[in-house]
Amino acid sequence: MIRPVLIASVIAAAGLAACGPIPVDQAERVCLDNARLAKAPRSTAVIGVGAGGGNVRPYGSLEIDVSSDYIRGRDPAVVYQQCVLRRSGQVPTRALYDMPGWAG
Repeated sequence: MIRPVLIASVIAAAGLAACGPIPVDQAERVCLDNARLAKAPRSTAVIGVGAGGGNVRPYGSLEIDVSSDYIRGRDPAVVYQQCVLRRSGQVPTRALYDMPGWAG
């Protein structure tokens, strides 16, 4: 029989491992999204028509993501650099403006 203490130890170790630093190149890709949200809100709209039970019904949804960095007017390059440092423990190897996919 597995002891509850052993199970709790394994779960705690897995949780701590998830909090550890990630490779800097991976952090740069993840933090690019934070920088985009610091530059401008992101929105998604869905509009369509569905048929069910003989009825045709319109439907739609709107989602808006606004970061606190955007509201505070923080520089996206600073948000990116601090995010990479926090997640990887290292400074970025590329500036935000040199990242593929950044449309500054």
